[in-house]
Amino acid sequence: MKNISLDITKAACFLEKGAVEAFEPKVKEAQKALEEGTCPGNDFLGWLHLPTEITPEFLNEIEATAKVLRDNCEAVVVAGIGGSYLGARAVIEALSNSFGWLIQASSPSGRTGGGAPTILFAGNNIGEDYLFELTEYLKGKKFGVINISKSGTTTETALTFRLLKKQCEAQRGKEEAKKVIVAVTDAKRGAARTCADKEGYKSFIIPDNVGGRFSVLTPVGLLPIACAGFDIKALVQGAQDMEKQCAPSVAFAENPAAQYAAVRNALYQKGKKIEIMVNYQPKLHFVSEWWKQLYGESEGKDKKGIFPASVDFTTDLHSMGQWIQDGERTIFETVISIEEPEKKLLFPEDEENLDGLNFLAGKRVDEVNKMAELGTRLAHVDGGVPNIRLSVPKLNEYYIGQLIYFFEIGCGISGNVLGVNPFNQPGVEAYKKNMFALLDKPGYEAESKAIKERLANE
Repeated sequence: MKNISLDITKAACFLEKGAVEAFEPKVKEAQKALEEGTCPGNDFLGWLHLPTEITPEFLNEIEATAKVLRDNCEAVVVAGIGGSYLGARAVIEALSNSFGWLIQASSPSGRTGGGAPTILFAGNNIGEDYLFELTEYLKGKKFGVINISKSGTTTETALTFRLLKKQCEAQRGKEEAKKVIVAVTDAKRGAARTCADKEGYKSFIIPDNVGGRFSVLTPVGLLPIACAGFDIKALVQGAQDMEKQCAPSVAFAENPAAQYAAVRNALYQKGKKIEIMVNYQPKLHFVSEWWKQLYGESEGKDKKGIFPASVDFTTDLHSMGQWIQDGERTIFETVISIEEPEKKLLFPEDEENLDGLNFLAGKRVDEVNKMAELGTRLAHVDGGVPNIRLSVPKLNEYYIGQLIYFFEIGCGISGNVLGVNPFNQPGVEAYKKNMFALLDKPGYEAESKAIKERLANE
């Protein structure tokens, strides 16, 4: 079976000869520090060999719980924020029918032919309209909840879970609700653990040594993905195979994660401060969103770090394309290219040919898309934009699993090469402190007084 592959030639050509190879010692040192646990943040390295540590028994337990939810729910709400939902959503959106919500809405049972419930995501914002509309949508429906939070006190998720818990109990009765509410949380501590134990919810553990943005291959991601009806065993197999392909023993020139970390750091040194993740497949939108959190939260600290951005082509060629082609030359692109689509659709011929497109008649739509991709790549390289290309044979569970681990290990290596702790996020706490002070949260009295005085004087 083929693996995903990396082509850095159209990025390395913007660098001095041998610039990528010059990073080999730093990359090897960074990967060694990960393996030996000597790097900053070494208490959060549980993701590193997670794929090969996952047991069939564990996956069977996830699938059994997912079956309970699938058999008893028209909809399942995944309550989580950041890494507690982005990875699951990325995989589910990438593998789902683009119009699945319409199919489910038109089905008498509210389900697809495969029996999968509608998967909804909440707890990732504090939008009152969003939450009101969600609760309205769920009225009269048999729904379940997967509450994902280590602490159980993250404001966005805790607020949402309280609303959903009350509604689920009101609509299904407290005893039935217990069967369709699942907690994914800390093993021993926190409000979510206390609630799960008190109510008797089925629960799964978020490992202490795995941070949220690296948690897709824990129950955080695997349970929602299984609920959506996808093959988590194939997903994990893909990650396992990529773990082997990116092992420290693999030669630098043959290790895609090592090459990726090296070329992006070499470009950063040359003033390329922004990395744009590009896809030509609409289903990959949330893969880019997950990637942005993974790299932004891991590398953006100590006044360092490449800014992660993303575009969906060809759509955004009609909006951001101008800036990418002719704007400030501080960018480079990483393109995810899907070699073979799942479906086949031929472009038809038209007798009148008013649109002048008969020259495309009989061609697959994907061939047109591929030529748009190649033409754009040539234009952007000519315009001074280095291009990295990540080729994925097919968009399925196995290759998504490969993609997940590739980006995770690439991030760990790259952050260490950059000289930051890739596994903490101290900047995330700043807004929380201010928000709690403004809301007069108990324990924040001094901060509340100080911030209100500051606002009064501005």
